[in-house]
Amino acid sequence: MNSPIYKMRPGRQSGIPDVVFVLLIANGLLYVLERFSPNFMIATFGLWPVDSGYFRPWQLLTYGFLHDVNSLYHIGFNMLGLWMFGRHIEPMMGTQRFIIYYLTCVVGAGAIQLLVAAFTGGEYYTVGASGGLMGILLAYAIAFPNQTIMLLIPPIPMKAKYFVVLFALASLVLGVSGRAAGVAHFAHLGGMLFGLLLLTYWNRLRRRG
Repeated sequence: MNSPIYKMRPGRQSGIPDVVFVLLIANGLLYVLERFSPNFMIATFGLWPVDSGYFRPWQLLTYGFLHDVNSLYHIGFNMLGLWMFGRHIEPMMGTQRFIIYYLTCVVGAGAIQLLVAAFTGGEYYTVGASGGLMGILLAYAIAFPNQTIMLLIPPIPMKAKYFVVLFALASLVLGVSGRAAGVAHFAHLGGMLFGLLLLTYWNRLRRRG
């Protein structure tokens, strides 16, 4: 099976690939550190609006490794998705490209979130691996468009290509309407957008080569 975006590479698709494993461990360890020192971790490594006085450039990356310390659901859902979809995508892309792809989606999601905050006057910080996860989910839907995904809430089976489209539309509607406050909907869209741009770029390079 050939992907229309990037060339599949042979690799193991069972167990936990190296980068996914490291990401799971890193997120878990930082979550523990957050439990001990939440104020310092959030103020230093969470993503704050540019005009908040707390913003630092490195936060565009580090926010993607922090989660809400008051919600096991937040980190649990993100890490479950990272394992479910990342274990298929990493062997296909290869270690180096998977790292670049994931971090690009994280930074891109953060950049979109900052842009939205600048226009809306948002004053709250952003944390979570959702931007990177949404990029991985997009890559999964491109590589396996007809693969069935079982949603958790509600438990409904759906093809990956339809799930990604519906999720993107839902994020857009909720983001514009302001519903479901406390969720960085535009960061989700940013992760998908930058993931698509990078996959398209790589595909063009492959065709030229």
